[in-house]
Amino acid sequence: MNDMRRTILWVIFGFSLLLLWDQWQIAHGHKPLLGAAPAGTGTTPPVAAPAGPRAEGAALPGAAASAPTLATAPAVASATRAPGAERFEVSTDVLKLTFDTEGGSVVGTQFLRYGDTVDASKPMVLLDDSAARVYLAQSGLVAGATPGEFPTHKSLMKVSGDYTLKDGQDALTLTFSSEPVGGVQLTKTYTIARGSYALQVQHTLTNTSAAPVAAQLYVQLVRDGNKPEGESAFYSTFTGPAVYTTAKKYQKIEFADIEKGKADFEKQSQQGYVAMVQHYFASAWLLDDTQQRELFARKIDTNLYSVGMVAPLPAIAPASRLSQTARLFVGPQEEKALEAIYPGLELVKDYGWLTILSKPLYWLLYELNRVIGNWGWAIVALVVVLKMAFYWLNSQAYKSMGKMKAINPKIMEMRERLKDNPQQMQMEMMRIYREEKVNPLGGCLPIAVQIPFFIALYWVLLSSVEMRNAPWVGWVHDLAAPDPWFILPLLMTATSMFQTWLNPTPPDPIQAKMMWFMPLAFSVMFFFFPAGLVLYWLSNNILSIAQQWMINKQLGITH
Repeated sequence: MNDMRRTILWVIFGFSLLLLWDQWQIAHGHKPLLGAAPAGTGTTPPVAAPAGPRAEGAALPGAAASAPTLATAPAVASATRAPGAERFEVSTDVLKLTFDTEGGSVVGTQFLRYGDTVDASKPMVLLDDSAARVYLAQSGLVAGATPGEFPTHKSLMKVSGDYTLKDGQDALTLTFSSEPVGGVQLTKTYTIARGSYALQVQHTLTNTSAAPVAAQLYVQLVRDGNKPEGESAFYSTFTGPAVYTTAKKYQKIEFADIEKGKADFEKQSQQGYVAMVQHYFASAWLLDDTQQRELFARKIDTNLYSVGMVAPLPAIAPASRLSQTARLFVGPQEEKALEAIYPGLELVKDYGWLTILSKPLYWLLYELNRVIGNWGWAIVALVVVLKMAFYWLNSQAYKSMGKMKAINPKIMEMRERLKDNPQQMQMEMMRIYREEKVNPLGGCLPIAVQIPFFIALYWVLLSSVEMRNAPWVGWVHDLAAPDPWFILPLLMTATSMFQTWLNPTPPDPIQAKMMWFMPLAFSVMFFFFPAGLVLYWLSNNILSIAQQWMINKQLGITH
């Protein structure tokens, strides 16, 4: 029994050290020990302005008609811009958007209510087209039943509409119109509502030819494969494309899998969306659920990837029009707002395999914050609620550990007396456990039941954008950033050590030393964790200590 426990402790300790070393290697630009390095984490500069996508059997915009199909060849990147193309900014109460008259694309977004990860005095930038980042939202037309070329996101467009959301105005409208290409004029009308991060984008096709025309609409998000600036090396969050369909639900796609041609996701659907996801923020294209579409994710160029959808459109008679509405979401992963936009869109806020527990825990945290009005105190209150829910289990665990501590002197004496006879020592130890009615695993099992809930809460706090720039008390001005004075991590370390002192000392000297060393090694990470996460662990430690202290007193155990 003791040998098994010792082995488990050493495995956990060794693996923890390996994870810490692996993250240090990645943070300092070295190859990781565990698995391959994330795609695009090097210094290769991203390539701007990719060419458009293709439907099955359709040529790339500007490419020969005999070009390979979407499934077999990447698009060609192009650094050239349409002559005369201009960029300009449009402002609402929550967004500052940069549009390009080349294709009427969104090439920049700033979130006016969210500070930058590195410099909170500046607005958070998501979409961008600069030397440091390429992240764009594009749409256009490709050939369908009618062959030929049509307006794409590379076509020069004329713009009209409002550039600023005025006081008292509920929404602003911006319209881009192309010249006819292939007998089709494309008009994009963006409608941006007050307080919204979801842009309605109406694509209107006008047939200017003398024959019916049938094209396909594509929408895509283009991004380099680099991690967002300011990401911590001590915990990992997903960055990359994602696809949602009703059949296979939420499907993350690693940049590395796209690079290797091994991306596995549903390619055909009549519902869902495509997205680009990173910590706290996301972008997504959504089409009507009545619209059949082909989904794609592919490499465009060196360290440049796209995810999107291609939807066939009905034939348009001469001198007639056809409109197809899409929605472009670009914003923070506010779970309630995402659910309101589209059922399933909230899954871009990634809780991993514990989503079934994380979602109700987030709901409870959200409701507590509505009552308390402070996310930090809401975290403390949620830990209190969980402790109350698991009070009986914790009591059983602490009673078992208390009994173990009470008989520990007897165990130590017996081990010393029988140290030269391991077999008899083991038998004598089991006899003491039976006579004292102590289960050596009794302190572990009740706590093990609770572990999934606390891991789920960990992911809730790590994933919730509401923690960004959210103050708690005094020196903690941002629950998503590390404690600037390291007060919470130091308290966390102290309470962990005190909790170790309250627990029974293992008879094995090596196990006893590990019990003191492991909390110290584990606490190192908390100096780099967001303050909200450390507050959660600290609150849990304090309540656990209080409950264990009370139970030890009831059992008459002195320290």
